[in-house]
Amino acid sequence: MRWDEERGSRWSNRWSNRWGMVAAAMAGATLLAGCATTRPRAVYRWRRTQPAYAVPTGVVQDGLASWYGPGFHGRLTSSREVYDQYDLTAAHRTLPLGTWVLVTNMYNGRSVRVYVNDRGPYIDGRVIDLSYAAAYALGMVQSGTAPVRIVVLQTSAPARVASRAR
Repeated sequence: MRWDEERGSRWSNRWSNRWGMVAAAMAGATLLAGCATTRPRAVYRWRRTQPAYAVPTGVVQDGLASWYGPGFHGRLTSSREVYDQYDLTAAHRTLPLGTWVLVTNMYNGRSVRVYVNDRGPYIDGRVIDLSYAAAYALGMVQSGTAPVRIVVLQTSAPARVASRAR
């Protein structure tokens, strides 16, 4: 018997080994590609809390106010500004960002002019979240909440929040 007949053709062995290695490499690449895929990035959509128009000056809203400060100091607000608890700022659900409002404490009559630069409060029954400085000016730091009257002083055109560019 010839060498080709005993072991088969050396050309057929060589090609069958190559096709097996190619198939193994493709299977390995497919497995690695499946493990390496990442989740698609989240799409940031507009919340439906900001009206599409500027609120008229003089609009009045009554309700319960609270204050926030230490846990958020130095973080970005919804308007992409850095939150400073010692500035006279506020968070409101529906007023356009950049609106100036007069907040009056109904218990003691104190008033303060604040700038809306964030969204909130996220607790039912509350209409506005004030910075620590605004709460201190109204005399509501100890109690944490107080009934207030909000009067819109000046509105700017609704500013869109800058999208996250990555």
